[in-house]
Amino acid sequence: MSLIYQDVRSMIFTTTKPVFVFFCFFAWNCQAQDSNKLFNEIAKVDTEFFQAFNVCDLDKMGDMFSKGLEFYHDTGGVADYKQTMDSTKSNCDKKLGLKRKLVKGSMKVYPIHEFGAIQKGKHQFCHRVNGKNDCGIFEFVHLWKKQGNAWKLFRVISYDH
Repeated sequence: MSLIYQDVRSMIFTTTKPVFVFFCFFAWNCQAQDSNKLFNEIAKVDTEFFQAFNVCDLDKMGDMFSKGLEFYHDTGGVADYKQTMDSTKSNCDKKLGLKRKLVKGSMKVYPIHEFGAIQKGKHQFCHRVNGKNDCGIFEFVHLWKKQGNAWKLFRVISYDH
């Protein structure tokens, strides 16, 4: 290798390295900020949705579900918007006292370009049976679609029951 080539290579590497590191840091920082913002948005709509679920606010839930909802349940099968709302109303009418709580630290959120987000995690459902809490922890995947300024729950996969 010639001395001139080594000098040019050394000069390029030493002058571009700080610029490269800056741009990598900047790109990572922007991505982290966007991811954090999306995570917080999805955490907020998750909380809103399940606050409505926990008190049987069917109107609020119906507004947050996409009309094209598909709900996949490993033991219950597949349901659309109407079937899901009817089933939820039936459970509310039975006064089961079913409550949902997100398992702390389990939620992950992934962006879907020009669509919305994937939310993955675990949640606990409890209700009273013979005076005692009957609880279970289950896994879920929610596909949230951004429509204007609103988030709609578009697909639900509930499993590990």
